[in-house]
Amino acid sequence: MGLELYLDLLSQPCRALYIFARSNNIPFEFKHVELFKDSVLRKKPAAGSGGEQPSAGPSNGEGAGKVSLLKKVPALKDGDFTLAECTAILLYLSRKYNTPDHWYPSDIQKRAQVDEYLSWHHANIRANAPKTMWIKVLIPLFTGQPLPSEKLQEVMEGLSTSLNQFERRFLQDKAFIIGSEISLADLVAIVELMQPVGVGCDIFEDRPRLREWRRRVEDAVGKELFFQAHEMILNIKELSNIQIDPQLKEQVVPVLMKMLK
Repeated sequence: MGLELYLDLLSQPCRALYIFARSNNIPFEFKHVELFKDSVLRKKPAAGSGGEQPSAGPSNGEGAGKVSLLKKVPALKDGDFTLAECTAILLYLSRKYNTPDHWYPSDIQKRAQVDEYLSWHHANIRANAPKTMWIKVLIPLFTGQPLPSEKLQEVMEGLSTSLNQFERRFLQDKAFIIGSEISLADLVAIVELMQPVGVGCDIFEDRPRLREWRRRVEDAVGKELFFQAHEMILNIKELSNIQIDPQLKEQVVPVLMKMLK
C-alpha cells in the first residue's frame, strides 16, 4: 500500500503539502476531501498524472476522518502509519524521501531559522490571512449577508503588521527566508499569503520586496505547479451564487463566526 495524502486544495496547509510532494517527485495517491462536504466546491482540482490524480467520485472525507483522529486535513496514511498536522507531515516526507537539504537544512542554525519561522507563523500570518476569505466570501455565502467593511479593515491592519514583521525580521534583504534557497518556511508562508489574493486583497501590490520574494518562490517550485495548486483559491469568487444546504449552514456559520472573534 502506497502513500496517501488526504487534501483539499482550498486549504493552505494542504497546498503546501501538495506542492512539496509534487516538486520533489514524491509518489502519492491524492485523496480529495471537501472541507465543505457536499456543497461548496464540487470542482476537482487538476493534480498531475499517474498515481497523483485525485480519486474519482465522492469526497474522501470519511476516509480522512479514519486516518486522522483530529478529523481534519491534511492527513497522511503510509501503510499502517498515519499522521496529522502539516508541519509534521512535511518533516516526515522530507526525511523519508531524503529531499534536497535546502528544504529543511542539516545545518543546525539554518534549521533553527526554519523552526523559528514555523513557530512564529501560526500566531501571526496564519492568524490573519485566512480571515480575508471568511469575511469576503465564506460568511456572505453561508449567511447571505455581507459583513461590515470595518471587519475587513481590522483584519487587514493586523495582517499588515504581521507582513511588516515578516519583511523586517525574516525576509530582510535575502532571496528567501533562510538565505539563497527556498525552504519549508517559504512554502508555508506563501500558501497562506495567497489566501487574501484569491479574494481580491492583493497584499503584494504595494510591497516590492514581498512581491519579488513571491516571484522567486514561484520560480523555485515551478509556476505551473504553483498555479495548479492555487487554482481553487484564485477562483473562489465563483462560489458567490451557489445555493448552500440549510443544514450545512447551521453547522458552518457558528464555526466561521467564532474564528473571527
